[in-house]
Amino acid sequence: MKPEAGPRRWLALVVLSLAQLMVILDSTIVNIALPTAQRELTFSDDSRQWVVSGYALAFGSLLLLGGRLCDLHGRKRLFVIGMIGFAAASALGGAADGFTLLLIARIAQGAFAALLAPAALSLVSVTFAADADERGRAFGVFGAISGAGGALGLLLGGVLTQNLSWRWCLYVNVIIAAVAVAGALIFLVDRARPQRTRLDLAGTALALLGLFGIVYGLGNAATRGWTDVWTVGPTALGVLLVVAFVFVERRVRDPLLPLRVVLDRNRGGAYLAVGISGTGGFAVFLFVTYYLAETLKFTPVQSGLAFLPMVVLVMVGAVLSGAVLLPRIGPRPIVPIGSLLAAGGMVLLTGIDADSTYTGGVLPGLTVIGLGLGIIFGPGQNAATSGVRPHETGVASAMVNITQQAGGSIGLAVFSSLGATATTNYLTAHAGTATDPATIAQAIFAGYHFVFWVAAALFLAGALISAGLFRSGLLAVAPDAEPVLAH
Repeated sequence: MKPEAGPRRWLALVVLSLAQLMVILDSTIVNIALPTAQRELTFSDDSRQWVVSGYALAFGSLLLLGGRLCDLHGRKRLFVIGMIGFAAASALGGAADGFTLLLIARIAQGAFAALLAPAALSLVSVTFAADADERGRAFGVFGAISGAGGALGLLLGGVLTQNLSWRWCLYVNVIIAAVAVAGALIFLVDRARPQRTRLDLAGTALALLGLFGIVYGLGNAATRGWTDVWTVGPTALGVLLVVAFVFVERRVRDPLLPLRVVLDRNRGGAYLAVGISGTGGFAVFLFVTYYLAETLKFTPVQSGLAFLPMVVLVMVGAVLSGAVLLPRIGPRPIVPIGSLLAAGGMVLLTGIDADSTYTGGVLPGLTVIGLGLGIIFGPGQNAATSGVRPHETGVASAMVNITQQAGGSIGLAVFSSLGATATTNYLTAHAGTATDPATIAQAIFAGYHFVFWVAAALFLAGALISAGLFRSGLLAVAPDAEPVLAH
C-alpha cells in the first residue's frame, strides 16, 4: 500500500485512535457500572462475572481470526464492519431488560472488537510505513491510547454511572462509533489488494478453541481457585490446542499465523513486553481501585480522577519514547527502561497502609508506573508491526492485542489469587487476633503488598527479557522490509 500523503494521514490516525480507545475503554468501563446494572436487572454475583468474561472470551479467542480476515478481505472494510457491529452491540446492551440480553450484547461487542482492534493497528502500521520519525510519532499517540484507555474507562464509567445511568457506559460507544465511521469513510485509505488465499480452517479452529480455553480457564481461577477442574481443565486443553496449532501452522500452505511473524526477535520481544505490561497493569487497576474505594472511601468518580495523573504520564511516556527516542536509538534501550520504571513504581506502592494518603502514598507510584507503561507501549506496538509483509500486518496486529488481552486475563487471575492467599496466610499466622479489625486490615494490606512486589518482579523480568531479545539499532521502516540485523 502506498502511504497517504499530507495531513490526511494524521486525520486517519485520529479515527484509528478513537477505535482503539473504544475497544480498550470497554475492558474497564463496564466494571464500574456493573453493581448498578446488577441491582436494576436483578442478576446474581455469579452472573455478574460473565458480563466481564463474555467480552474477554469473545475478544481474546477471535482476535487471530479477525486479524487474518483483515489481511484477506481488506483492513478498511473490516474496520468499518467492526465499528458498526460494535456500536450495534453496545446499543443492544444499553437497552437490555435482563441479564441474558446484556450478556449477548457483551459477547457481540467482543466479537466485533476482534475485527476492529487488529484492523486499526494494521492501518496505523501501513499508513505510516515510509518515514521512521512519522511512524514513531503515530505509534506514540496510538500507544498512549492503548496504555491509558483502561484508566480512562474507570473515570468515564464512574462519571456516566453516577450522573446519568449505567446504560450510558454502553450507549457512549454509539457516539464514538458514529464519529469514527464517518471519519473512516472520509480519511482512511487502504490500497492493499485482498489476498487470493484460502482461510486456514484447521488452524482457525485450533486457535479459536485454544485461546478460548486459556482465557476461560484463567478467568475461572479468580473465583474458583487454581486447583479447580474448571480452571485446570480448560487451561491445559487450551495450551495443548495452541501447541497443536503451532504444528499445523508449520505445515500448511497458507497459515493463519505465519510463524515468521512471531519468531523475529524484535517482534517477539515486543509481544512479550506488551503482554507483561498487560499483566502487571492489572495489579495497578485492580488493587489500587480496591484501596481507593475501601480504605480512602473514594467514590467511583473520585477513583477515576485519581488515575488521571497516571493517564497523563502514560501519554507523555508513549509520545516521548515513540516519537523522539525510538527513531534515533531503536527499542532495545527504551523498552527495558520503561519496564524498570514500572517495577520501581510498583515498589513505591508497597508502602501504602491504613494511614497513607492519596498524594503521599498512591500518587508517586501511579505516576512512575504510568511513565513506564507509556515508554513500553509506544515502541512496543511499533516494533510488533515493523518489518512485516503487507499482507501479514493484520495477524501481526492481532498478536499485539492477543498478548495484551492474555496478559490482562492472566493478571486478573494470578493477582486475585495471590492477594487472597497472602491475606489468608496473614490471618492464619495471627489466628489469636484474626477477628480483630486492625488485624483484618493488616491482612488486606499484606495481600496488596505481596501483589505489588510480584508485579515489580514481573516488570524486572520484562526488562531483562526485552534487553536480551531486542536487536540493537533502528527498526525496519517499510512493512515489507527485512528486520535490521544486530550490530
